[in-house]
Amino acid sequence: LDFNQPIYVYATLQKYGTENRNGRVYPEVILKREANRYQEIINRNSSFHELDHPESSVISLKGGSPHRIVEIWWEGSTLMGKLEILISRGYRESGVISCDGDLVAHYLSYGMTLGISSRGIGSLKKVNGQNVVQDDFELICWDIVSSPSTPGSYLYNSPDERLKYDEKLKNTEKNLTNSDKNDKFEDVFNRFLNFKK
Repeated sequence: LDFNQPIYVYATLQKYGTENRNGRVYPEVILKREANRYQEIINRNSSFHELDHPESSVISLKGGSPHRIVEIWWEGSTLMGKLEILISRGYRESGVISCDGDLVAHYLSYGMTLGISSRGIGSLKKVNGQNVVQDDFELICWDIVSSPSTPGSYLYNSPDERLKYDEKLKNTEKNLTNSDKNDKFEDVFNRFLNFKK
């Protein structure tokens, strides 16, 4: 990485109609609506984000936004993005890490793979065994994470690398909800009782 130049990376931001590791599915109409709304945030240069995906609906600026999204576009059902990593003068000149963007640049300089995950608020409805995001969903931001919930949502150097990072989830990779865990426990317990007879 040339720290004297702006650092741009690309990312798979989100996908509609695809179940993620949290067991959620974003409908096309809802995700496209929120992407259009988010474009207004990009246009006024107020695209703030965080590291590690906190649960708050408020974006904290204490560690400094690690990146800003400068462009979004659709490739089929995949929302793509171009991000600028926001690094400090101290990191550019001396390698001193003083904000979250510096830390992201540091990881990238070692060739580490980082993920990105959308943060939002809204309700879910169980439809055919899937948690479908409902119309009250509001997109807040995209946080840089170590393990993204959306399959293939990683940072990469060129949009041409998207397919290199794309992935299909196996059922075992999804995080189970408490309801799913209870159902699975009951199933295992019932099989155990039948085995004992």
